[in-house]
Amino acid sequence: MTIPSTNSSSASGTAATKADRVPKQTLGQDDFLKLLTVQLSKQDPLKPMDDSAFMGQMAQFSALEQSSQMSREMTALRGDVALQSSYNLIGREVTVDTSKGEVSGLVDSVTQTDAGAKISIAGQLYPFSSVTRVAAATPVQPQS
Repeated sequence: MTIPSTNSSSASGTAATKADRVPKQTLGQDDFLKLLTVQLSKQDPLKPMDDSAFMGQMAQFSALEQSSQMSREMTALRGDVALQSSYNLIGREVTVDTSKGEVSGLVDSVTQTDAGAKISIAGQLYPFSSVTRVAAATPVQPQS
């Protein structure tokens, strides 16, 4: 009896594939539908699933869908509110907290990015969420 030799490159390829897989922490809508489909296809035809149990699962699926939709809508709403609030800072003096310390200056523009609303102070963009102080712009004193 001979033992087949193992190729080290294929063994390391398998180990890398196993390391790359990350298990899901939560079940989503697709997972729920797959489970329901398997459950329906594997049921005993002589003892079908109880209608009330089926309706209960469908209600759970509907609630999951509505919850997911509401979560997406709330995320969008939060972004819209932050953008609207940042518009109100144009022309005002603000202080923002950065990793290098506080920066103060007049907000000259607002930009919407994938990361959210950003305010511009002297051409430098800062996240709206980093604003720590807002004050009315200091009026320029006319020179006499």
